[in-house]
Amino acid sequence: MSTSLVAILGGSAGLVLLAVAIGLVWLYLLRHENASNKNSDTGSSDPPPPAEWNRVGRASSTGCEALTDPQGARRFSLEELEKATKSFSKANLVGEGSFGSVYKGLLADGIIVAIKKRSRVSRKECEFVEEIQHLSEIWHRNLVTLIGHCFERGLQLLVYEYVPNGSVTNHLYDHGHEQKAQLEFKQRLSIALGAAKGLCHLHGLVPPLVHKNFKTSNVLVDENFIAKVADAGIIDLLRETGCGSPQILGSNVFQDPEVGDSAQLSEMDDVYSFGVFILELIMGREISSLSFLESNEGLTKWDGLKLNSSELIDRRLGNSFTSEGMKWLIELALRCLDSPGVRRPKMDAVVSELERILETEMTLTMVMGDGTTTVTLGSQLFTSS
Repeated sequence: MSTSLVAILGGSAGLVLLAVAIGLVWLYLLRHENASNKNSDTGSSDPPPPAEWNRVGRASSTGCEALTDPQGARRFSLEELEKATKSFSKANLVGEGSFGSVYKGLLADGIIVAIKKRSRVSRKECEFVEEIQHLSEIWHRNLVTLIGHCFERGLQLLVYEYVPNGSVTNHLYDHGHEQKAQLEFKQRLSIALGAAKGLCHLHGLVPPLVHKNFKTSNVLVDENFIAKVADAGIIDLLRETGCGSPQILGSNVFQDPEVGDSAQLSEMDDVYSFGVFILELIMGREISSLSFLESNEGLTKWDGLKLNSSELIDRRLGNSFTSEGMKWLIELALRCLDSPGVRRPKMDAVVSELERILETEMTLTMVMGDGTTTVTLGSQLFTSS
């Protein structure tokens, strides 16, 4: 064989090998990209878009029209959820909420979820799924994501993403035992900001969705202590069985006193509840525990001048805040509690103010070190500038 022929064959073989190599690399990248799309990070901070969840439609046996699963919500069988919770064992019970008992579950595909379960319901499946349809289309970084649902044997179950650090109350309230985490001032500001963004997203929907039951226990924190608002729209799922009465809606310090006996709530009522939430972040305890707060006294009657920081501010905060940051946060809380409700800021304004306070607090403490080292009187905190 001539040298030229060998060279030609060698060159051709090299080109073939190069083409094969390029093809293999392209195929690997394509498969990797598809795998990334299918198995994207499902951490609680950034769950995948609802459309990523598996959906299977089926006909209803309740006399309603044929139903398909809501966009983004997966229909689970009761058998699946029983296996996930070991037959709803007490060991997997993590709490009680307005919807019912809450269980931690492990699905067959390895996803950890929170399952809310209630029984003795009279509502038709089609009505239940209609409400789920609306809620399943809502997704935001600062809202607990609805993954799916189940309606079998007289049970209604909702399946949510599991938020590992639970309610912020576990880390905030001092009940005489060691907290799971010590929340410094900037961390509490960050939690307030995340919760505000969650509510702001709900209020920005068309039409707006009022949470109707916002409270500190409904603010969860993930593994990075990013705040997520839970139970958005839950009250609407309870109405048909009479569980969505004004008593369930509020009858506590988080309920706007302007609501009275009316169940008609607006965004400004959520803002009022958020103001109470801010005060609890500042105090580190439940508002209802205040000895000077009469049961029939609304927080709209509060006057910051009658309080001093030794009574209001959580002593566990130490000197982790500046007087300016604390003053601004308390003033924001009182504006959220203002009456009449039309004088309260909207949630987008609350978000902007919290961002400003947090940014300023970060800057001041970086430049000056830790914050306030002395107790500031309420008269100083609330002096108009």
